[in-house]
Amino acid sequence: MRRFEGKVALVTGGGTGIGRATSLMLAAEGAAVAVNYSRSREDAERTVADAEAHGVRAMACRADVSDDGAVTGMVDAVAGELGRLDFLINNAGTTRPVPLADLDAITPEDFRRIYAVNVSGVFWCCRAAIPHMRRSGGGHIVTVTSLAGFTGQGSSLVYGSSKAAAIALTRGLAASQAPHVQVNAVAPGLVETRWIDDFSPETIEAIAGQIPMGRSAQPQDVADAIFGLLVSGYITGEVVLVSGGRTS
Repeated sequence: MRRFEGKVALVTGGGTGIGRATSLMLAAEGAAVAVNYSRSREDAERTVADAEAHGVRAMACRADVSDDGAVTGMVDAVAGELGRLDFLINNAGTTRPVPLADLDAITPEDFRRIYAVNVSGVFWCCRAAIPHMRRSGGGHIVTVTSLAGFTGQGSSLVYGSSKAAAIALTRGLAASQAPHVQVNAVAPGLVETRWIDDFSPETIEAIAGQIPMGRSAQPQDVADAIFGLLVSGYITGEVVLVSGGRTS
C-alpha cells in the first residue's frame, strides 16, 4: 500500500540532490508532485519524468522562492492544476562558501541573497501553502535546514545563521498552525550532492571521519527522514538531525 495516495506535494528545489530524492520518494508513495526550480529546468523536467514513471501526476514549476509574488502564483497554480496541496517540502537553499574567520569576505549581497532564499523563501512558501492545506483538511510542512543551524559553522557564518533562523521559523509556525498543519524540519550534516563539488576528496574524507556512522549522507537518507515526519499524525515543531550522529 502506498502511503500518500491521493496527496499532492510541492518540493522547492526539487530537481536535484535532496529535492530530487524527496520528489521521487513522494511519487513512489503515490503522491502527485510539483517540482519547483529556479534555474535547473532540465533537472526538474527529468525528475518530473521519473516521478511520472511511478504512475502519478507531476509538474515542473519555475519560481524564485525569494520572490513573494512568484511563490504565491506558483502555489496557486500547483493547487489549481493538481487539485489540492497536502505537503510542502522547503528544500530550496543557497550559500556562498566563505572561511568562518574571514569576516571581511562577507558582503552585503551575501546576507541579502542567503537570507532571501533560506529564510524569507521558507516563510513565503509556508504562508502561500497553508490556506490550501487547511482547505484540504490539513497538511505537513518539512523544511530542510542544516546541522550548521545548530553549530553556527558550515559553508559560512551567514549560511549557518540563516539555517538557525529557519529552525526558529519552523517552531513558531508549528505552534501557530497546530493542529491543522504540522510543521517540522530536518537538519542534515554533510550530504553528497553537487553542493560539495568544490570540496576536495581529502576534505570530504576528513569530515566523514568525524561522523559516528562512518560516512557522509546520501540524499535518500534525508528523504527517508522526511518520509518519517510526513507519516506522523502527531509530531510537530521538531528538528530531526540527519548527520550520522555528528553534532558539532
